[in-house]
Amino acid sequence: MVVADLHVHTTRSDGTLTLDALPRAAKRAGVEAVAVTDHDRLQPGLDGPVSRRDGVTVVHGVELRVDAGDQRLDLLGYGVDPTDDLRAVCARIQRNRRERGARIIDNVEDRLGVSLPVEPRDGLGRPHIARAIAEATEYGYQEAFDDLIGADCPCYVPREVPDFERGASVLADACGLVGLAHPFRYPDTEAALARCDALDAVERWYPYGRAVDTSLLDDAIDRYDLVPTGGSDAHGETVGDTGLDASAWARVERTLGV
Repeated sequence: MVVADLHVHTTRSDGTLTLDALPRAAKRAGVEAVAVTDHDRLQPGLDGPVSRRDGVTVVHGVELRVDAGDQRLDLLGYGVDPTDDLRAVCARIQRNRRERGARIIDNVEDRLGVSLPVEPRDGLGRPHIARAIAEATEYGYQEAFDDLIGADCPCYVPREVPDFERGASVLADACGLVGLAHPFRYPDTEAALARCDALDAVERWYPYGRAVDTSLLDDAIDRYDLVPTGGSDAHGETVGDTGLDASAWARVERTLGV
C-alpha cells in the first residue's frame, strides 16, 4: 500500500495541481505524505523542509536536471532548506528556461504558421508548449513531442544545466536527502546508477510502464547503501499511483529527521 508519493509536480513547474489542492489529492488517494519536486524550482509556499498541510505531510523537494557528461540525469532533493547557492542555480536555470522556451515557441510558430497561446516565463517547460500546440493546431499533446519539440525534433532547443558535481554538491548542502530519479529512463542505466556513489538515495519505485531489471537497482542500493525512495512523477490531478509503503516511508522520515 502506497503511503508516501515522493515525486509530485505542481503548477510551480509543469504540473496541473496547485499547492493548495495537493492535500485534497493526497487524501483522495489515501496517501499520508507527498514530496513537491518541481523542476528546477523551489516552492516558497511551504513552511520548512517538511511541514503539515491539512493533515498531510508535505516534503519540500526539487528535481534538478544535471549534465553527467555522457548523459543528462535528474536528481531529487528532499527536505529543502534553501541556500543562496541553490537559489542562484535555480535562478540561472529559470532564465535559461525562459530563453529556451521563447526559441521553441518561435520555432513552432514559424514552422506551422500559427500563434501559440503560451508565453515565456519562469517554470515554463515543454509540456506547457505541447498543450498550447494541441490547443492551437491539429497536433495532439504527444504528437507535439514526437514530431516537433522532442529531442532531435525540428523545433527542439537543448537546455543549459549544471554539471553533475555542481548540482549534487548544491543539493547536498540544502537538502536532507539527495537521490537519483527514475534510473531506467536514461540511455545508460548502469552509468546512471554508478553516479549513486556520490548520492544518498535512488528512486526505487517508479511507473515506467514497462518491465525493468530491478536487480540492477537493488545491487546499487546495496553497494552504495542508498535510501530507496519512489513516487508517481505526477503531473496531473492524481497522486499516489506509485510510491513508498509504510516501512520505506519510515526510513525516509528517520533520514529527514521528521
